[in-house]
Amino acid sequence: MHGATFAELDSHTLYELLRLRVDVFVVEQHCAYPELDGRDVEPGTVHLWTTDDDHRPVGCLRILSEDDGGARIGRVAVARSARGAGLARALMHIALERIGDRSCVLDAQANLVDFYAGLGFAVSGPEYLEDGIPHVPMRRGGSR
Repeated sequence: MHGATFAELDSHTLYELLRLRVDVFVVEQHCAYPELDGRDVEPGTVHLWTTDDDHRPVGCLRILSEDDGGARIGRVAVARSARGAGLARALMHIALERIGDRSCVLDAQANLVDFYAGLGFAVSGPEYLEDGIPHVPMRRGGSR
């Protein structure tokens, strides 16, 4: 597993992380949305990823620092070829270790609510549609 802020990422790794996210969210899930939202470059953002035997990212997520001192996990993606090996769970465990006792929120795709519940998250609001995909806000710790 690897972790870095935007300033610590080399251009090749950044390209591969963004390509993975676009492959999963934009191409595979057919969501035309602004993947480059400006939050990747924020000083408090940490990118976590895991690689295959050829050192290409096959799983990733980002941890954002929120204004209230809490954290937000997002852009959790695993390449289709690497699914079923527990990479998302492993990345989430590392993310939660880094976050520690701070509150943490995420917007789960509705079909993944049980996955995130198994990591200590609870539904914190009503289901909503984002880019045609049902999502559910979830929280772990704190009272945001």
